[in-house]
Amino acid sequence: MCIAFVFRLIFLFVAPNLSQDFFRFIWDGRLLLEGINPYLSLPESLIQNIKYPIADARELYKGMGELNGSHYTNYPPLNQLCFLIAALFASKSIFGSVLVLRALIILAELGIFYFGKKLLQALDLPKHNIFWYTLNPFIIIELTGNLHFESVMLFFFIWGMYLLQKRKWILAGVLIGCSISVKLLPFLFLPLFFKLFIHKKSNLSLAKQWLQLIVFNLIILVTVIIFSLPFLSENLISNYANSVGLWFGKFEFNASFYYLFRAIGYWFRGYNEIEIITKITPILTILYFIYLTFFKKNNQHKVLFISMLFGLCFYYFTSTTIHPWYLATPLLLSIFTKYKFPVFWTLVIILSYQAYANLPWQENLWFVALEYILLFSFMIFEYKTQNKKRNIIFK
Repeated sequence: MCIAFVFRLIFLFVAPNLSQDFFRFIWDGRLLLEGINPYLSLPESLIQNIKYPIADARELYKGMGELNGSHYTNYPPLNQLCFLIAALFASKSIFGSVLVLRALIILAELGIFYFGKKLLQALDLPKHNIFWYTLNPFIIIELTGNLHFESVMLFFFIWGMYLLQKRKWILAGVLIGCSISVKLLPFLFLPLFFKLFIHKKSNLSLAKQWLQLIVFNLIILVTVIIFSLPFLSENLISNYANSVGLWFGKFEFNASFYYLFRAIGYWFRGYNEIEIITKITPILTILYFIYLTFFKKNNQHKVLFISMLFGLCFYYFTSTTIHPWYLATPLLLSIFTKYKFPVFWTLVIILSYQAYANLPWQENLWFVALEYILLFSFMIFEYKTQNKKRNIIFK
């Protein structure tokens, strides 16, 4: 771990160069410090009206870009708290804010290492699996280097999963609620906890199992609400929904099956079918998660992690947008399974970086196609290899 920590420290005093998001992080944090709700304030409006309520307003707006600055923030409440911490320590220095944000991410990475290793040990899995995550150059560059807060989300999530394995489900619910309050992604996994609480091998009566499941989900919900309370207002939900809808319903980047569906739409109708496709793919994802929830033995943690991994990847494969840093979650989930295709994906997703070589950025779909051809080929190979091993064991 010392080596992994040293590699992260290399980026401590370096500004991110593959992402503009950190400018918005700093903007939101400084607005909060001034008592301004970032969910109700458009950077574009403040700049156009020559209202600069925070230090470096023009520099931050220019850095985040017009597209980002023209929409309300889409970062959940606990993530906003991280931005506020950066503002508290460095309200007048962009570099100082970057330093604080990176320190928070490095601390979260240390937490992932600690609880990830303990969970591997508790599940009788090789402890060295954690190094597939902590020593992965992609993780170090994208999270520590480019300041993406998947680290903080995953810290709370893996801590919560460790406590669930120890049957401390009340505190686990709080931590998973914290994880959702950093990034919404873990919300997808909530149905998969069903069989962890409701199963025949439990010593509890069916009524008590249902009671625990309901209370567990309520704890998660209440935790999210508590973090949201300081920001609640009449327009918060609509503003937030519009911003999230923009990134997942309008923006397109590094998609796989979505690009195939889009090409078919062009072929038959002559224009982009994004509005139709983005109404169908969520239904497919919901159906797949229903299958995973009721037809997999998720009362076993090892199976639960497999269900989470494949459920998340199904969601990614049908999404319009897959930024490189999104892979942090499937990569961490994979270390608790026998599957290594997420590790391979962190290698071939480098092909998507080609888009950043153009100003403004522009994808070359041949690079995207090559990325996914290599990935799906590896997945098929791994699946066949695992089947052969299974057949040998049962002969």
